Amino acid sequence: ALLPALLLLLLPLAALAAAAVLLGLPGYDIPPGVNQPAKLRLVLTVLLGTAALGRILEKTGLCSQITFGRYVRQGRKLGLDPKLFIQDLQFNKVPVRVYQPKATSDGPRRGILFFHGGGWVFGSLDTYEKVCRYLSRESDSVVVSVQYRLAPEHKYPAAYEDCLSATQHFLQHLQLYAVDPARVTVCGDSAGGNLAAAVSQTLAGRSDLPRLRAQILIYPGLQALDFNLPSYQQNRGVPLLFRERAAFFALLYLNGDALHMREVLEGSHIPPDMRLKYRKWVSPDNIPEEFKVRGVKPLRPTDFIAEVYETVKRFCEPNLCPLLAEDSVVHQLPESFILTCEYDVLRDDGLLYKKRLEDNGVPVTWYHLEDGFHGIISLYDYCGVSFPSGKRGLDSVVNFLKSL
Repeated sequence: ALLPALLLLLLPLAALAAAAVLLGLPGYDIPPGVNQPAKLRLVLTVLLGTAALGRILEKTGLCSQITFGRYVRQGRKLGLDPKLFIQDLQFNKVPVRVYQPKATSDGPRRGILFFHGGGWVFGSLDTYEKVCRYLSRESDSVVVSVQYRLAPEHKYPAAYEDCLSATQHFLQHLQLYAVDPARVTVCGDSAGGNLAAAVSQTLAGRSDLPRLRAQILIYPGLQALDFNLPSYQQNRGVPLLFRERAAFFALLYLNGDALHMREVLEGSHIPPDMRLKYRKWVSPDNIPEEFKVRGVKPLRPTDFIAEVYETVKRFCEPNLCPLLAEDSVVHQLPESFILTCEYDVLRDDGLLYKKRLEDNGVPVTWYHLEDGFHGIISLYDYCGVSFPSGKRGLDSVVNFLKSL
């Protein structure tokens, strides 16, 4: 409740932060091929200004930068939707928001478990309200948006456990929501795509629950072994997810702090024998050549640091990095939809998982936004600033859902 008052008191500081951001903007890389580069620069200005002001608030002891960032990203409350019945519930003590179309249906509807993005640190039911309403209305589906616990307060595997628990509850009570047991899908973007992939893998071998019909992974982050894949090199400075921030978020989720970020970015955190073991799945060799045209260079191997590995060795767990799951699990996965963006550090995570799924006989629908950047789906209608490419991506998800 104090934050609005603080904002008024700190307007002069906010102006200084905004000026600093504007002066620093040329240092960020917004390629001309990006969808709506001028609008992206505007959004970036707002986000960087928020971060700068958050740092000021943290230094003054008023609130943490993360708390302030969450408040600003919360988004305004939306009014009633004439086409949807919306209610906040709890599934196994996990807060969820359920969206049900009001129109009559000929039979049970498809169901969607939605896990939001935000680096496991940001994001909420309200932040993704527009996206979930759109998915429910346009695909005529029951959507369950899951509010999992956030890092750094709640470290791995808290977010994964919440998403799994909510999914299991939903699968056990589908009749309450008139959902077809044969048409339940898990869906998520960015960190939410990571969680959707992990939940899908966990449920793949379960015979006591309805089998998932599909998984929808929107620019997912699926591994933390190699932060120097071609897409990380090419898009390291492209908003809205910079290379350093990707490692920062992964470490916050894993350990609650970002210690050893430099070593993780350099690749010193993985033993040579383990890197060799996973090279069949995590390697630039598995990236199609057309994605290596822009500024990619082979990098000198870095020295392994055992002390760092001891602090991050859980990066090798599939529930945290689904790309590392064994073939015996991957081949059981349901039909999949993967969306990637050209100007996104996580692009190659999606491409590598696409190959793994296809190599294991899993049907994959791939949609690539050639002018897309990380986070564009949730910006399809952002505070009056629309990104057509984000709308195209969201509609590609809807079209896939309608095909199920």
